[in-house]
Amino acid sequence: MTSSELWSRATAERYDAEETEMSSAAVLGPTVAFLAELAGDGRALEFAVGTGRVGVPLRQRGVPVVGVELSEHMAAVLRRKIDEDTLPVVIGDMATTVVPGEFTLVYLLYNTITNLLTQDEQVECFRNAARHLAPGGRFVIELGVPPLRFLPPGQVAVPFDVSERHLGFDTFDLVDQILVSNHLARDGEDGRYRRSNSRHRYAWPAELDLMARIAGLELERRVADWDGAPFVQDSAKHISVWRKPS
Repeated sequence: MTSSELWSRATAERYDAEETEMSSAAVLGPTVAFLAELAGDGRALEFAVGTGRVGVPLRQRGVPVVGVELSEHMAAVLRRKIDEDTLPVVIGDMATTVVPGEFTLVYLLYNTITNLLTQDEQVECFRNAARHLAPGGRFVIELGVPPLRFLPPGQVAVPFDVSERHLGFDTFDLVDQILVSNHLARDGEDGRYRRSNSRHRYAWPAELDLMARIAGLELERRVADWDGAPFVQDSAKHISVWRKPS
């Protein structure tokens, strides 16, 4: 088992309700189109498939999808949406779990590579992706750029959402590259605030490129969003595509 923190039943049950924006047609449309084009006529493997936010609509588009998911609670929510024969899910971690067969696409979205809290495990995740890819296949990661340039001198916290129903801020351990995402969210029923946090190991695009090289993959493309906007100095995130040589 890796260092990834397990999603609890309570967190899994409310996940979809808290991620309505990321599940909107405006977000999923370009995401699914991007991934479907890369998958082509082959199969896709989603690391950390979760509740099927992307895997289910990608399967509905006609791409055969298999998921790997560490949390049985997240997988149980997915199973209410689609049956096992249509979208199989293997319970296990994304760094070591092996799924039978080859894939033209392996993808890992929404910052989830950072759930692996050590560099060694992140390298193993790349190796695991390469292990599953057919020659010419692609590995795709969606990841935010660490917002360290927003840190005032002497401070280690950066707010990312200050709204009526949610306060979110990240704190940074600059030595071990650990980010703690802190949340205060107000529940709709009683108006009380619920506190939660999660730990992540942030990584820079260049560091991921080196991990890919260790795994035998080559950078093919890097863009700022699913619509293909150029990745520039001020980009808040990147979509990176690495290719397994033919």
